[in-house]
Amino acid sequence: MALNSRRARQLLDAVAPLLAPGEQVRLTSLAGVGSVSLRRRAVTAAVVGALSAGTVVATVTPRPMYLALTDRRVLFLDGNRGGRPGAVVLDLPLAYVSAGDSKKAFLGLQYVTRLAVAGQEKGLKLTFPVQHRSDGPRFVAELPATV
Repeated sequence: MALNSRRARQLLDAVAPLLAPGEQVRLTSLAGVGSVSLRRRAVTAAVVGALSAGTVVATVTPRPMYLALTDRRVLFLDGNRGGRPGAVVLDLPLAYVSAGDSKKAFLGLQYVTRLAVAGQEKGLKLTFPVQHRSDGPRFVAELPATV
C-alpha cells in the first residue's frame, strides 16, 4: 500500500522545490532508516519497566523517514513532524547507491533492504513497515544493480 493521497501530495510538495529541471519522482514511501542495537532495546525496556513498575512496555524502532525516489537520486525527509514530511535529511545520487540484501522480515510483515553507498563501509538499513511493505521490492527494483 503506497502513501495515502494526502501524505503523497505533502511529500511531493516538499520535494518539488528541490527537483532539477526534468527530474521526475518515481516512488514515494515511508520506511524506518537505520538499525537499533539489541543492547539499546534491552536497556530501554528495562528502564521503562522499572520506572513504570512493569505497567508500560517500551520499544525502540528505527527512525521513520519519507522516501522520494527520483530518476536521479533518493531523498530522505524527516518523518517525525506529526506525520508530515519534514526537512531533507539525506540526498543520495543514484550513481552512488545500490540495493544489497533484501528480504521479508518479522513474520513477513516487513520488508528490509540494505543500501550500499559508494565510499561507505557500512550500508544503510531500510525497513518498510507492514503498511508500505509492497513499496520495498518496487524501491529495490528501481535502484541500480551495483555501485
